[in-house]
Amino acid sequence: MVYECRRQSILQLFDEKPRLNVCAPMVRYSKGAFREILRDYNVDIAYTPMILADVFKSSEFARQDYTTNDRDCPVVVQFAAHDPVDLAHAAQLVAPFADGIDLNCGCPQKWAYKERIGAYLSERPETVQDMVRAVKGAVNIPCSIKIRKHPTDMRQTVELVRRAERMGIDWITIHGRTRHQKSTEPVDYEAIKLVKESVSMPVLANGGIFTLDDANEMYDKTGVVGAMSARGLLMNPALFAGHAYTPLECVERYVNLALAYGTPMFIFHHHLMFMMESVMSNVERRTFNCLSSIPAVLDHLSRYYGICCK
Repeated sequence: MVYECRRQSILQLFDEKPRLNVCAPMVRYSKGAFREILRDYNVDIAYTPMILADVFKSSEFARQDYTTNDRDCPVVVQFAAHDPVDLAHAAQLVAPFADGIDLNCGCPQKWAYKERIGAYLSERPETVQDMVRAVKGAVNIPCSIKIRKHPTDMRQTVELVRRAERMGIDWITIHGRTRHQKSTEPVDYEAIKLVKESVSMPVLANGGIFTLDDANEMYDKTGVVGAMSARGLLMNPALFAGHAYTPLECVERYVNLALAYGTPMFIFHHHLMFMMESVMSNVERRTFNCLSSIPAVLDHLSRYYGICCK
């Protein structure tokens, strides 16, 4: 399934650093090669893509999709589940190879809501309580939940996080938008701040972080201990190091890591499309986005940017 390796205490990080930079879970994208380059640019914690717990615990093939090593540390494995037994079983399988387990209570996709996972759980604190209890009883690594603000009543969000804290959750991440809001809408700093002030455990914040200034604004306005970015890091893995756009050496490192890890063409190409978007003209972008093979991508990067595969 994975390579067993040295693990790192996330809880110790909370004690050592007043502000933690975090890579959000991203479907398809926050995998090994990408997580590894983030460590070179001030990312302290990286999450895996959301994994369906029932599939993970039942399928050896599904478990092959998660790999890690000594350079991918600390890493949090995020599961989506609606059954405590499935979640506990999946957590037991991955615990020796992870630094934390996260329960996704925030995915806004309609299919996820119909499957009673993701944001569906944010409105059902009793179910979340049962799942947290199951995980805490099954593994001895930290456990967290990732939620969104309630669509209409922040009192329910506060009740959810307080109940989770009583069950022994180690930290929480809140996305400052509801499941109905578009990603272009502003995050609710006051909602995040309310959650932060309602519990004593560490709170991370997600939403609207595309630059280091955005992260600092989140810290200053909410008092959280961690800023989590998704799309911002896709477009610029070096944003937490203060870079305005992706450095070419970062692109070259990703290329070589992705090839070494056997990253599929679709994911490899799309990562580069995101990273290079800000430095390509519209004409070049259209050409690059239409490339259909890894050799074609490598040839383009070599010819126009001097990026080489080592």
